[in-house]
Amino acid sequence: MRVVLIHGVATDSRVWAATVAALGPAVEVHTPDRPQSGDMETEITALASLCEGAFVVGVSGGATLGLEMASRGVEFAGALLHEPAAGSLAPGLLDEVARSFERAGVAGFGRTLYGRSWSPELTVATRDTVAGELAMFRAFEPRPVGTLADRITVTVGQHSAQARHRSVRDLGTALGLEYRVLPGTGHAAHLEIPAQLAHWIRQRTGVGLGSYPIPPFP
Repeated sequence: MRVVLIHGVATDSRVWAATVAALGPAVEVHTPDRPQSGDMETEITALASLCEGAFVVGVSGGATLGLEMASRGVEFAGALLHEPAAGSLAPGLLDEVARSFERAGVAGFGRTLYGRSWSPELTVATRDTVAGELAMFRAFEPRPVGTLADRITVTVGQHSAQARHRSVRDLGTALGLEYRVLPGTGHAAHLEIPAQLAHWIRQRTGVGLGSYPIPPFP
């Protein structure tokens, strides 16, 4: 099964390097570099054909794009979406990162959203690029995903703020999605626990399973 890993704001495909390595050669994995256009139509157009029939994994903005594609009927085989935006279900969720962005630009945004595991080397995004992406994701509003609901799991990191826990739980309830807490991580699961994330992807897809000393999907 094809696996597509979708990055968020102030990162690019390099953010998935450790996850890809941990998935191993048995998994067909794609890590597209999004246009980062700040325009939802452009982003979905760039991703939809690759994600059709694939197992989709997204973190942060990548997870939000996964939800948007699902609401538009892109037929995933399944999806693991970590800490997407939640629109009016969680007003103010992105306010802190927006303030950090205003004060300290791309670096302030990245450090506040992803934590110490993020570094400026993970992006080539300019201030204007991040401003456009932030505006796009702040304007996002979740919509029903229809029959895809039983194929999608939304997750939150154990160490993430309570506001994140509430937003993901409420999102799962509103859309009828499975909701799980990922142990040992916060927002940046792909940077903080890539081996565990890769193993959970293998469990969900049934591809490349082997003897890995990682706990089962929580």
